[in-house]
Amino acid sequence: MLLRIRGKLKGMSVMADLEMRVAVAKVPRYGDRESGDTIETIERPGGGFSFVLVDGQGNGRSAKTLSHLVATRAITLLKDGARDGAVARAVHDYLYTYRMGQASATLNILSVDFSSSKILVTRNNPAPFFVITPQELRSFNTPSTPIGLQPLIRPQISEIPIAAYTYVVLFTDGLLRAGERRGEDLGLPNYLAAWPAHEGRDPQRLVDSIMNQALELDDGQPVDDMSIIVLGILPVNGVPGLRRMTVSAPIIATGQYEPPDEPELVDE
Repeated sequence: MLLRIRGKLKGMSVMADLEMRVAVAKVPRYGDRESGDTIETIERPGGGFSFVLVDGQGNGRSAKTLSHLVATRAITLLKDGARDGAVARAVHDYLYTYRMGQASATLNILSVDFSSSKILVTRNNPAPFFVITPQELRSFNTPSTPIGLQPLIRPQISEIPIAAYTYVVLFTDGLLRAGERRGEDLGLPNYLAAWPAHEGRDPQRLVDSIMNQALELDDGQPVDDMSIIVLGILPVNGVPGLRRMTVSAPIIATGQYEPPDEPELVDE
């Protein structure tokens, strides 16, 4: 996905070609067929992209239903042009009213806003998020409350300048529980601090590395749903303007399935 940014250098207008790359990995709690986390994306009406990450209370089908409800509401509002902070407040009000304060969810909205040349992170999630640059690792861990349980919940909103070799790492709290059975900890801040941002590696490598380490600590049996999103802002690699999207996911049968003997022909 190509991102074209105008900046100023010694009083002159400069055009820098950057692209955003986003990688996602998620896995359900051991024993569940599907994750209670939901991740959705949308192209913003004013230019840019938003990614919504929701972790529904509980696990399994009930958590998935809840997280899908919240994510769908957020995506609809973003599509209508609502600002990210307003979306988070509206989704909270909706969930609080609809479930009468009896259900909660964590919510993250990660946006790359072309019009302002900013990365926006809107967070109702006790878990922090991290920003990696060649200069430093920053942890954004201001206390934040899940939506749905109390009235007048406000999101934490952070703005990050769009700059080359910047990585933003978001995740659900299941990642922080990795190694719980062993009494061990992923040590995520130290892990991320060792990421060589200046090399411009693909975010998929970081996502896979984090998830593999977490699964190893859980002996391949996650104690909770885990979801990770990594956004990378990198120099353009390839044809300017070219967009790509790749999705890989298991097919979960919801009913009895028998493979056909031969392909079915459908008349149109």
